[in-house]
Amino acid sequence: MPTVTAFIALGSNMGQREQNLTRALDYLRRVEGVQVIKVSSMVETAPVNCPPGSGPFLNAVAKLETTLNARALLDALLAVELKLGRDRSQPNAPRTIDLDLLLYGQEILDEPGLQVPHPRMHERFFVLWPLLQIDSRVKDPRSGEPFADAYDRLPDRRGMALP
Repeated sequence: MPTVTAFIALGSNMGQREQNLTRALDYLRRVEGVQVIKVSSMVETAPVNCPPGSGPFLNAVAKLETTLNARALLDALLAVELKLGRDRSQPNAPRTIDLDLLLYGQEILDEPGLQVPHPRMHERFFVLWPLLQIDSRVKDPRSGEPFADAYDRLPDRRGMALP
């Protein structure tokens, strides 16, 4: 299979958040067919739609090169979440790690449990800012619009300009 560029989001709001993100990347580096190319800086954000008392999230984005198909890559992400103690029994519950497949090449996929591009990434500061740190030219495969334009429309950019 040819190599595909993919982007994933990482988030944690339980325990040693930075260590959780680092451990997730370490596990991904051990997955055959996955190479971690670049990782953004981390950004802290308040929890949204989470139970009362949930702590803030630490978020980042990573650029991968992979020979896995999108479903196999998603399965690898879910396996890493499981290794790090992710509990999916309650929606929006605090989590040791949250790994989302944002982009898989220029593919547009809408299958059970797999939507690429991630359906809400264009409205999330904590995804767009780190994504654009890695590649300021990346475009939405659905519209061809640069994600930098979506970032410019966000109501809360925290005064953080793009690199």
